[in-house]
Order: sequence, then C-alpha cells, then structure tokens
Amino acid sequence: MGKAVTKIQKMIFEIRGQKVMLDSDLAELYQVEVKYLNRTAKRNITRFPADFMFQLTDDEWEHLRCQIGTTKMVGKIRYNPHVFTEQGIAMLSGLLNSEIAIKVNIQIMRTFVQLRHYVMGQDTNAQIAELRKLLLLYIEKNDKRVNDIIIALNNLIAKPVETKKIGFGA
Repeated sequence: MGKAVTKIQKMIFEIRGQKVMLDSDLAELYQVEVKYLNRTAKRNITRFPADFMFQLTDDEWEHLRCQIGTTKMVGKIRYNPHVFTEQGIAMLSGLLNSEIAIKVNIQIMRTFVQLRHYVMGQDTNAQIAELRKLLLLYIEKNDKRVNDIIIALNNLIAKPVETKKIGFGA
C-alpha cells in the first residue's frame, strides 16, 4: 500500500484552493482512456458540480504543466484537462464500476485521508507557542519604544525646552 499511496500523492495538486487530480492521471490509475473517463463524467454531469470537477483554464494548465513537466502530453491534449476533487473522485467510482476502479478508488480515498491527517496532525500547539513567543517579543520590543516615547513626552511636559524669541517682540 505504501508505494501506491506515494504514487497517488504525487498526482494530487492544489488548484483553486482544492486538492485535485488530473483526468489523465485518474484514467491511468483506473486503466481507462481519458476520453472514456471524461465522457462518463459528462454523461452524468448533474453528479459533478463545480466543486467536484472543473476544467482548467489556459493559465492554470500552463502553470501546472510547468510545475510537473508534462511536455509528453502537449501534442495529445486538444482541450484543457478536467480535474476532480476528492468528492468528484468518489462520484466517479460509482460510475466506473469495475474491479480495478473499486480498488484504485479505495487507495485514492486513503491517500486523501492520509494527506488530511498530515495537515491536521502538524504540531499546531508548537506552532501556536512559537507564534505566541514571537508576538510577545514584538509587543515587548514595541512596548519599550512606546514607553521611551512616553518618557520623552513627560520630560518635555515637566521641563519645557527654553526657546529664544525671535522677531519684533524680542
């Protein structure tokens, strides 16, 4: 299971603030053609709202291609790929009802759960403690500055600076 999860993790990208997988990667995992996978989704489009599946814009696709180096796919793709969120992948599994699709989908769901646990399991207490320490240092540093300004103002009030009068009334 370890190798499969690692392979799948490398296929998960963050686009528009969501973790997604490319239609071509899913087709490879499910051992179907990309056009079959997309056709299945489009025939059941009511099951795939925008937060389950969406097509990449030109800019998103270009950025992703640069990020992952998908030059081998450039000549093969006529349209920008579709991407599927975790919920979209779960929906696909019900439509691609093969033994392979079921096994692969279980692996994908485990990978998404593992990623979520990793993100949530970060030592947030240590991060909060570090932020608190930095905040206290900042406040302490700035309190000293503010305190110095208040002392200087109090000194000016207590002992006004003597000024020389210049002009006709001097």
